Amino acid sequence: MLFLGLLIIAIGAFCQSSSYVPINRIKDWSWESYWLVQGVFAYLLFPLVGALVAVPSGESLFAMYASHPKEVLLTMFFGVLWGVGGLTFGLSMRYLGVALGQSIALGTCAGLGTILTPVFTGRTSDLTPAVLIGVAVTLAGIAIIGWAGALKSRETGDGGKNAVKEFNFRKGILVALMAGFMSACFNIGLGFGSSLAWDSTPEIFSTLPATLLVTSGGFLTNAAYCLWQNSHNGTWSDYGKKSLRVNNLLFCALAGLLWYSQFFGLSLGKGLLKDFPVLISFSWCILMALNVTFSNVWGIILKEWRGCSKKTVSVLVLGLVVLIVSCFLPQIL
Repeated sequence: MLFLGLLIIAIGAFCQSSSYVPINRIKDWSWESYWLVQGVFAYLLFPLVGALVAVPSGESLFAMYASHPKEVLLTMFFGVLWGVGGLTFGLSMRYLGVALGQSIALGTCAGLGTILTPVFTGRTSDLTPAVLIGVAVTLAGIAIIGWAGALKSRETGDGGKNAVKEFNFRKGILVALMAGFMSACFNIGLGFGSSLAWDSTPEIFSTLPATLLVTSGGFLTNAAYCLWQNSHNGTWSDYGKKSLRVNNLLFCALAGLLWYSQFFGLSLGKGLLKDFPVLISFSWCILMALNVTFSNVWGIILKEWRGCSKKTVSVLVLGLVVLIVSCFLPQIL
């Protein structure tokens, strides 16, 4: 089950890293419009379907939520905070591109999500020396990837705008680090929602009810910001463009499905890794590292590193290797 569990997590990571490709097929909608619509699919509809899969026959999902009000509120609260990370996550790619934006944001999220979850949920005994070493190496990987981004900015004559229209390295780095910090709240929310399941729920589905609460909290944050942007920018008319509605809804739905696949795959993978407790503890970090890897594959495909020297690409690859090793290092130690 070890290989199968890791393979399923990897497939989910590949889907997540591919989720921004369909967005490029959305026509004549502003950022806030398509971000809100894909959020309906990614944060509400598909997570609801996933949570319902975890409900045993004769049980009620919302009755279970009602019987655990404290856990529900805490899980959603950290979902709201994660929603801030989701917003800045999108902006990080706006300023840095898919490869660099996802690398830095997800790298930070991997390290902090691993270390902050035991702190907030009262399981500090999980913070062994091996865990702390893993986090330190993760941060080293982030620094190396940031160096690659700085080299890219210096080498491309237009500051990287040949592939990313709004490329801004300094602003993008700050936004990506904030996105990673706030995105770590997703795992904290899952930690507080770990009891939101039934004894008869298969382990492969046990985290899905909590996942719905976290994503629902995140949707509140994202919806509030996007609707404000619609009002501020006068882009309400996007939703009334009937000739584009089918195309844009289809690609928003596809983007949402691909994005949610990472957490459905994470739940399945953790259930299959039940005999490997160390890997379960680091499954979040593994998912984020694989997201980084696949996002950079897309970055290469989309030519975001075009015009960079072999040295810059080598530094990028080195950072990715360090980041991936950091996820498995505690298991080796």
